[in-house]
Amino acid sequence: MNPTTPITSPAVTHTTTPDCEPSQFILPDLLNDCKFPLRKNPHRHAASRASEKWLTEVGELAEPEFRGYRDMDAAAFVSLIYPDADACRLQLCVESVNFAFIMDDLMESGGVDARKAHEWCIPVLRDPINFEAEHRPARMCKSFSNRFRETAGPGCRERYIRGKELYFAAVAKQLEDRAKGNTYDLESYIIQRRGIVGMQPYFALIEFATGIDLPDEVVSHPAYEGLDCAATDHVAWVNDILSYNKEQASGGAPWENLVAVLMHVQGLDLQSAMDYAGQMCKDALQRFESNCAILPSWGEEVDRQVAIYIEGLQQWMIGSLHWHFDSVRYVGNDGGAVKRDRIVKLLPKMPL
Repeated sequence: MNPTTPITSPAVTHTTTPDCEPSQFILPDLLNDCKFPLRKNPHRHAASRASEKWLTEVGELAEPEFRGYRDMDAAAFVSLIYPDADACRLQLCVESVNFAFIMDDLMESGGVDARKAHEWCIPVLRDPINFEAEHRPARMCKSFSNRFRETAGPGCRERYIRGKELYFAAVAKQLEDRAKGNTYDLESYIIQRRGIVGMQPYFALIEFATGIDLPDEVVSHPAYEGLDCAATDHVAWVNDILSYNKEQASGGAPWENLVAVLMHVQGLDLQSAMDYAGQMCKDALQRFESNCAILPSWGEEVDRQVAIYIEGLQQWMIGSLHWHFDSVRYVGNDGGAVKRDRIVKLLPKMPL
C-alpha cells in the first residue's frame, strides 16, 4: 500500500461537541454503500472445529480464554473473506487470523512486548524448520508457518512476512506514542492506522487461498498499491466505526480510533464524526474503483490472477463489514437490530 496516497476531507458539517453526552448515535449506511456480493466458504464448519482443536492443543488456551476466542468464531469471519479457499487452506487462514487476534490482545495488555513478538515470530516465519520455538506465540506461529510454506508461492510468502514485520513495527510505534502521550492530527492518524490495521499479510493470504502468486511487476504498480491502500482504509474505518462504542466504554485511548480523533481534531460532535467517518469509507470505495479502472494489462494469465486478487479485496471489504455486525466482539448481542436499524445505544463507561 502507498502511504503517500492523497487524503481528502469529506464535506461534512463541523459541529461543536455538545456539553451533554448523547445516549445513542446512528451508524453510517455502510452496508448500502458497499455493494460487493457477499459469499461464504462451504468449509466453514470443518475449519471451525479444526481451529478449536488448534487453539487448545497448539495455543494451549484454557477457559475462560479459550471460550472468548471460540465465541468470536474466526472461522465465520474467514469464511466470508476467503470464500474460495479449499478446506486445508481455509484452516490455515483461520489459524493466521486467530493468531493475529491473540497477539493483538497480548500486546495490548502488555503480556508481550511488540519488539519481542517480532523477535519470536519473524524468524519462525522465515525458517520454521530450524527455529526453536520456546514461547507459546512462537510455537503457534511455527505450527502455521510449516504448513503455509508448503503451498504458498514465494512472492506470497515474502509479502506475508514483510507485512508482519511492518505490523509489529507499527504496534511498537503506537505503544511508544501512547507512553509518551503523543497525539495525532487526522493525516498522521490515517498513516499510523494503515500500519496498525495490519492488512498486508491478510491480503497476501488472498493469493494463498486462491492458489495464485502475483509477479513483482504487478505488485509494484501504483494502481495495484492504490487498490491495497483503498481496501485497507475501508477495512480500518469500518473497524473504527463499529468498535467505537466498546472502546469509549472501556476508556480506550482517544487517539486510537478514527471517530474519537475526528471529535478531538475536527471539533465534531459524535454524530457528525460518525457521518464524517462514513463518508471516508465511501471515499475509499471510490478510490478502489478508480484504481481498478487504470490497471494496465500484463497478458492473459497475469490478468486472470489480478482479477482474482481484485475480487479477493472486494470479499475482504464486504466480508469484514458483515462480520463486524455479526460479532459479539464489536456489537455484543444486538448485531441483528444494529444491522437493521443502524441505531447504537452508547454503553456506560466502565469505572476506572
